[in-house]
Amino acid sequence: MLFIISLNKLSQTKTVAQLKPGETGKVCCFKDEHLALKLLDMGCLPGTRVALKFVAPLGDPICISIDNGYSLSLRKAEAATISLVEE
Repeated sequence: MLFIISLNKLSQTKTVAQLKPGETGKVCCFKDEHLALKLLDMGCLPGTRVALKFVAPLGDPICISIDNGYSLSLRKAEAATISLVEE
């Protein structure tokens, strides 16, 4: 894993895939090391605030807004690899 988190934080985390439209969270860590490198390049850095903008009609893909001002579309399976800490 790229980032190690304490067990206390694990109980308070949820993934981007679990967000409802309008909800926000701060990126905590990633569950997939290979996908994490791509997400880091796209601005999903630990501590960055993300918000779920909308979900496609059939539930996949989803669109998140990243703190630095752009939107990113992800498959639900990719979103499930991004752990968040609630704000």
